[in-house]
Amino acid sequence: MKRLFLIVLLTASQLGVAQNKASQAETTQKMATTMYLIDNFYVDSTDMPKLTEEAIVAMLKALDPHSTYIAPKDVKKANENLEGSFEGIGVTFQILRDTILVVSAVPGGPSEKVGIMAGDRIVTIDGEDAFGKKVNNEFVTSHLRGKKGTKVMLGIKRGDDKELIDFEIVRDKIPLNSINTYFMVDKNVGYIKLDQFAQNSLDEFKKALSDLKKQGMKSLIFDLRGNSGGYLQTAFSLGNEFLGKGKTVVFTEGLKSPKQVYATESDGDFRDGNLVILIDEGSASASEIVSGAIQDWDRGVLIGRRSFGKGLVQRPFNLPDGAQIRLTTARYYTPTGRCIQRSYEKGSEDYFKEMTKRLAHGEYYHADSIHFPDSLKYYTLNSGRTVYGGGGIMPDIFMPADTTYNSKLLTDLIRKTVFNNYCIDYVLKNRDAIHKKYPDFASYNKNFEVTDDMIDGLKAMAETKGVAWDDEQYLRSEMWVKLRMKGMIAQNVWDVDKFYQVVMREDKMIQKAVEVLNSKKEYKRILSK
Repeated sequence: MKRLFLIVLLTASQLGVAQNKASQAETTQKMATTMYLIDNFYVDSTDMPKLTEEAIVAMLKALDPHSTYIAPKDVKKANENLEGSFEGIGVTFQILRDTILVVSAVPGGPSEKVGIMAGDRIVTIDGEDAFGKKVNNEFVTSHLRGKKGTKVMLGIKRGDDKELIDFEIVRDKIPLNSINTYFMVDKNVGYIKLDQFAQNSLDEFKKALSDLKKQGMKSLIFDLRGNSGGYLQTAFSLGNEFLGKGKTVVFTEGLKSPKQVYATESDGDFRDGNLVILIDEGSASASEIVSGAIQDWDRGVLIGRRSFGKGLVQRPFNLPDGAQIRLTTARYYTPTGRCIQRSYEKGSEDYFKEMTKRLAHGEYYHADSIHFPDSLKYYTLNSGRTVYGGGGIMPDIFMPADTTYNSKLLTDLIRKTVFNNYCIDYVLKNRDAIHKKYPDFASYNKNFEVTDDMIDGLKAMAETKGVAWDDEQYLRSEMWVKLRMKGMIAQNVWDVDKFYQVVMREDKMIQKAVEVLNSKKEYKRILSK
């Protein structure tokens, strides 16, 4: 009887597999037949490659919001930031009045090696004029980037020199940093801002951590605001830096992807110091892996607003023509078992309106507008604190969006590049004077102040850009106007990370993080309640 039952089970199982294979074959044949019919019998001529791409895009869109198709021409660009490098001449540039302006040369890169300097203007590239209406980001990228080892000739206008200076530059591999900035906030607290989880992020983080420790860091603020994610393996490795050996950081599982647990195999380099992680509605995927693990293990305090809520894992698959599909193959779960993926039952369009919906019902400003059902309740692994799944990571301390200084004027000054153009012009005229008066960034950051004459200059620039200057709105936004100007000048004189160091001193989340980290009693209370 048992043998007969087993045979019945096996037969039923085999029948199911056979039916499934037959169904797959029928579906494949149906698709191929449809393409054949269109190609051979449709009333007008058709672009079959384009039609095929549109069909693939439509199929993926019907699955989930994060399965995507990348055309062959876009694959390299799509992977560039995560791979952490590109091949080119190694400059940061701005387009100022149809002219390519060098903001900085990448340290150790090809341009710095031949003497390209901040403030140089690129007038010709390989003998071709590089100014005028044709100059945009795509023009610059296509002309300056290229295969490692190839040469490019630049004609540079420097300062008031009448003659162009010719530079021959050999292109090389240029690193793309994923850490925007790191510095000491006070004598004990360090700060690191990570922009994305790329291939090189762990090495960058270890270097930043080491430098901060040498400066006396005891506690760390790790800023993941606006970090939309990246590589799962990088998220695991960075999570490991804060945990001891044998701790689960994340596990993944899907219908056709067996459960895979990512557990630490060694002690992390910052497993003991007090830790605050900053998150907001732009923190997604890999950011949620790290912040979820830290919260589940009661390892640090999360400050900010509810994270995005992306708990789906994409795996890249290459197609024969060089295109790529990033297909969702599994969900990821925090150590307590939380799946924090938001619902996408109403479709991708509704899914990506989530941030607008959060704004509409007041979530950016009031924590009590967020409600989690008891069915999504979990408990942290050390102190048993209540945490929730099903829609993003909720921080331990909620911080509302700060709109105190917002105004239409401030928005327009940013949107219409008034700040950018004014500050570049200011640095072009005053770079030597700034260096003479402020020999290093520390002295600049401490002593430089935006003057009334500079505000008058900004106002004049605004008028040329069609921005109406409103004195009442300016008074409301004055602090941020001056702080942004100071930061952008620092960025153009030194480097982009100095912009963050200037403007973040007025960041309320950072202020709150420092307050928590400098109070052992408060820090311990939050993690034990």
